[in-house]
Amino acid sequence: MTGNLSAPYSRDQRIVKTDEFSSVFRLRPVYRTAHFVLYARHNNLPQARLGVVAAKKMAPRAVTRNTIKRVTRELFRQAALPQVDCIVRLSKSVNSKSGPATNARLKVQLREELSQLFAFLLNATAFARK
Repeated sequence: MTGNLSAPYSRDQRIVKTDEFSSVFRLRPVYRTAHFVLYARHNNLPQARLGVVAAKKMAPRAVTRNTIKRVTRELFRQAALPQVDCIVRLSKSVNSKSGPATNARLKVQLREELSQLFAFLLNATAFARK
């Protein structure tokens, strides 16, 4: 992941307000992987928007949480998603305080799962249009 190859990730592509998160969370999860849950909702904006939730309970180290957010944003930028608000939530612990904060195997696993989420979203047309 180099900075030169990544597309911009401007504020209008982010879900930042609490009520915006709540409106998407009210819907049922669209897709699940071993560690993540994807929530999605059609929006009337010209672009897709992303929200990432990585709780301290699931990833106790800030390094791990930041890695998750960084990888998620990078894959979101690379995907050409339809007009949708999507929230990626970490739903299962990825490591503990006693283990390493990040390692190559963890990064590869997270990248694969997140790629599955965005691929599903690209191919799915059945998510809620509320």
